Formats: sequence, structure tokens, C-alpha cells
Amino acid sequence: MKNLIQPIIFALVAISFWGCQDDFLNRPPKDGVELNEFFNTANDLEVAVNDLYSILPGDGLYDDDASTDNTLRETISSRIKGSRTVPTRKGSGGWSWSQLRRINFVLENYHRVDNEAAKAKYSGIARFFRAYFYFEKVKRFGDVPWYDMVLEVGDEGLYKARDSREFVMDKVMEDINYAIENIPAEKKLNRITKYTAMILKARIGLHEGTFRKYHNLGNHEKFLQAAAAAAKDLIDSGAYTLFTAGGKDFSYLELFARNTQDDVETILSAVYTPSDRRHDLAYWRTSPTLGALGLTKDLINSYLMTDGSRFTDQEGYETMGFYDEMQNRDPRLTQTTAGPEYSVYGESGREPVDMSITRTGYRVIKALPTRDQWGFGASVNDIIIFRYAEALLIYAEAKAELGTLTQDDLDISINKLRDRVEMPHLILADANANPDPYQESLYPNVDQEGNKGVILEIRRERRIELVQEGLRWDDLMRWKEGEKVEKPMLGIYFSGLGAHDFNNDGVADVYIYDGDDSGAPSEVTARIDINERPLRDPITGVTGGTSGNIDPFPQRGSFDENRDYYYPIPIEDINLNDNLEQNPGWVR
Repeated sequence: MKNLIQPIIFALVAISFWGCQDDFLNRPPKDGVELNEFFNTANDLEVAVNDLYSILPGDGLYDDDASTDNTLRETISSRIKGSRTVPTRKGSGGWSWSQLRRINFVLENYHRVDNEAAKAKYSGIARFFRAYFYFEKVKRFGDVPWYDMVLEVGDEGLYKARDSREFVMDKVMEDINYAIENIPAEKKLNRITKYTAMILKARIGLHEGTFRKYHNLGNHEKFLQAAAAAAKDLIDSGAYTLFTAGGKDFSYLELFARNTQDDVETILSAVYTPSDRRHDLAYWRTSPTLGALGLTKDLINSYLMTDGSRFTDQEGYETMGFYDEMQNRDPRLTQTTAGPEYSVYGESGREPVDMSITRTGYRVIKALPTRDQWGFGASVNDIIIFRYAEALLIYAEAKAELGTLTQDDLDISINKLRDRVEMPHLILADANANPDPYQESLYPNVDQEGNKGVILEIRRERRIELVQEGLRWDDLMRWKEGEKVEKPMLGIYFSGLGAHDFNNDGVADVYIYDGDDSGAPSEVTARIDINERPLRDPITGVTGGTSGNIDPFPQRGSFDENRDYYYPIPIEDINLNDNLEQNPGWVR
């Protein structure tokens, strides 16, 4: 069953149990005859569990950064603008429990199968999905009601109050520990294994531990310790390593742009094929009217120089032109955004500069496949859901936040990532002795104790390594750095009106003008009218001049510290349940 995301509907029980509605309150009751007919063999149990894979994300995972400070698109998301509203309809806005009902249905009935190995494996996978489900719910809403049984219409439990975050997360850890103990240690790209459960546990522990630490909820250490231990177990297993085919200037790009994943670094992926399933990822990255994705300047500034020094320590970095700022940088920079010598994946010729398909000027090329896949519904490159690199980052961050990080810890984690692109190693003592003021300006809420410098460097590494992989918003939320989205989200710097050479080959590529482009050289391939895309002076902060950074979002983001770390619960759900209270700050 190659396609991970395509749901497999139960042949005998779909009509009776799951239907197509979102709200489990409207599900019909269980039917004992059909249960006896279905849960008889290991194959029955496998089919039941396979239906749960639809819970996992697909290509939308790679687009989530467009609703963060990493990337801007043509239409600014409500999450960034601070314009989210309270949903009305029952079960909307993420407050849906139908997936949980499917999971609990399997867990209530798997014991009917007379096969101990199958029962251990598939109950473990079901509990993996319950841990995943509740982890996502807690991230979104905080306190949520815990259900570990299938509820029917009229059950009193349907109208209970929300359980505490700590109670629910302890249950989540129980589930993921059970999954690790019972799922076999196999390497399967599109199936849940012990290794998938290990990295999920590490992700859960890091998120909950740092959220608790920075939001002053208390009891953060046990989750950070669990994160570090799970990540270390995965490292010590030797099952995975980093993908290095193609060397420092190509391997990072190849990892995401290739059509088919392998199990060198990739732990779990969503599979797409020309005949069975396609996605629109490349279309959104190359469409001038719908996507126009562009990386932000403070992300570009965060990439180190090839000698390990900070780009932002250079005098005049704020007013450096595109060609100059791209020189001698961490090789991941020009494998994430189109650099001066950019060639489309699978081609050798230099691609013309195109400013129409990027809002900031920094074009997104990570996970952009061959040109023949750029049309609507034409992409077939697999989407990575979990990969080994994340475990390395989790291990280092958890240890740093606990205050137990050593140089040896960095050498088996962060420095492995740097080795892939032949970057100098991160040295613990040096980082803590000289914290980066630029990074601290991005994360003012960072731990101010002795590990501040190395925590900032780990955050830098995490942002660079995992950009466009759907984790940035969660990072800002757990670090209590929501107000980061209120900082200017800028693009490429232009020294003034006229022609600009992006490739340093003596030929103009971009022409900047003020309403009249009649003077543009014939060879330019991109034109920007500052009346449509204003420039912001990086020193004075004034927008509207003839030099500065592209300012595609001059209105700025908005974030309410007293409200926006959680999402609102739908009005109808609150009206139906007297025990259910709205999250703080959200009103109708």
C-alpha cells in the first residue's frame, strides 16, 4: 500500500461507524455482528489501522511556513495579521474529534484478534496516532477533554469540562511510550515504526518542555529529559544517518527535490506518484498570482558565513546587495533560495531572475522539483514528515534548555548537520562567551542564564535546517516569541532606482523604477515598480524612498500575547456544553 495519505476504508464497518460527518455525536451505534465479522485476523487489524494514516499531513506541511515569519506569500494569512476569529459551526476550527473516535474504536476492539504479535504492533500504532492527535490538539487549544473510549450519543462524557494540559500530556506520553515498546524496529518509509514513535516522542517532549519553561507552567524538566532521551535512543540505534549524496552544495537540495525518498535520513514520508496521487507544491512556488512565496530578510541574515562567522557582524550588512550577500555563506542558503547562479533542479543552464513569483525577491527553491512538475496538480515528489536531522536538533536543544549540554553532545548532533555542508563546528564555550546580539534581537525571551549563547545558535541552526518543513510556528509558540511576527518582514535590498546585476556578469537582471520603466535595458528579466512594491530604509525604518529593502507587508503582523498562543473554540460547541469555557481573550 504505497500511498501513505490515501485512507483505506474498512470494507465491513465504514458505513456503520465512520460515515463522512465531522462530529462523532452524529455517529450511529456500534453493531456487534459486524464487529465479529471484521476483527478476526491480523490482516483485518492492519486494514483497520491503515485507515488512521489519513490523520498525517501531506504537501500542506511544506506550505505552513507561509503563515510564519519565515516566508510571505501573495495573500497574508490571518494568523500573521492577527485577524483570526472565533468559528461558529460545531466541530470547526480544529475542534473536531472524529479522528479520535476512529482511533479509540480500534483500541477497543483490537483484542478480538487471536494473534499476539499483531495485537502488540497495531495497538501500538493506534496509540501512536492517539498521541499524535492529542499533541496537535494541545498545541492548538491548551486544555482539552481526554477521551480514551468510543462515546455514543447520550454519553455524559460528551459534555465534560476540559482536562488539564498536564493530565492530557501525561496520557500522551503514556501512549507514545506504549507505541515505542510494542511497534517493531523496522525501517519503512510510509508506515509507522518504532523509530517513528521515537522521533514523535522527542518532538512532543521538546515542545511541551520548552512551552512549559517559557510560559512558566512548571514541571518542564521531565518533558525535556524525555525529549533528550528519545532523541539519543534514536541516535544510538544507528538506524539513520544524514543524506549526503551530491556533497555539500547539492545534498540538502536533493533530499527534498527528488521524487522518491529513501530511508537513509527520511523516517516517514507521504508518497506521491504520477498514476496514483499528485500535489500542487511546485505550482504554489512558481505561480505569480497565487503563491509568490518569498523568504524573509532576517532569515537570510541568519545564515552564517562559510568560515563560521556571523553575516550580521559585518559592517554594512544591512545595505549589502543581492550578489554580495550570497557570497561565502552556509551552502544551505542557495539550496533553499535561488542564488546568483541558480539552475532549476535537473537542469544545467542558469535560470533568469524572476521577481514576479516571489513576494520578497528571495525565491523559495527548497523542495522544488523538476520543471515538468510545476503545473497545477503536477508534482509527485514525496513529502518528508519526519527525518533524522530533527532528532539531532531536538537532542541539542533539550540538553541546552536543561543546562546539561556538553561539547560531546554538540558533536553528535548540531555538528553532524554542519559536517554535511562542511561548515565549522559549533563550539559550546565560544557560543556562550559571545552570544549573537542579532539572534537575541529576534528572540528576546530566550533563557538569560549561562547557556543563552548556545541556545541562540541552536535556534539559528533549527530555523535554517528545518525551514519550510512546517515547524516554525510551533517553535515561536513554545519559545513564547509570538510577537516576532510584528517585526518587519522584508525582502532584498536595492541601493537605488535603475538596473541591478544579480549575477555579477555585467548584464542587468532587475530594473527598479518609479512609475516609468521606459529606461529599462532590454536584457532585464525582472522589473519592480516602487509604487507597487515600496522600499524600506533598513537604517531609518522609513518606507517610501528610492532605496531600501522590498517591504511587501508594511502593515506589519499583529500578535496578542494574552490570546494568540491558543486558538478559539467554536461558539456552537460552547453553547452545547455548559462545562466548556472559551480560551482567554477570545470573544464572539
